[in-house]
Amino acid sequence: MTILEQIITIGIAAVVTMLTRFLPFWLYPNDQKTPKYIHLLGNFLPPAILGILVIYCYSDTLTSVNLATYLSVIAGMITVFLQLWRKNMLLSIFGGTFCYIILLALF
Repeated sequence: MTILEQIITIGIAAVVTMLTRFLPFWLYPNDQKTPKYIHLLGNFLPPAILGILVIYCYSDTLTSVNLATYLSVIAGMITVFLQLWRKNMLLSIFGGTFCYIILLALF
C-alpha cells in the first residue's frame, strides 16, 4: 500500500468507528424513549456473542484431542468457576489466562 492508501484506510476506519459510537446517541436522544427491541437486543446480544466466541475458541481445539485440548478445557472451567464465584470479569479473564499459561509451561 502506498502512503496515500494507508491514510485513506485509516481515515475510513476512524470514521466508521466513530459512526458506530455516535449513531445510537443521534438516533435516540435523551428526551426520546428507547424502543423495546433495543432493550431486548441489549439483554440478548452479550451472552450470544460470548457463546459464539467460546465456540470459535474451542472449535479447532476440540477437533483433535490431545494434551493441549485438556489444558484449554481445564483453563476454561477455571475461568467459569472464577466468574461464578467472584462475578468479576477481569479476575475471570486474567485467572483463566494465567492458569492456561501455567498449565502449558508445566506440561
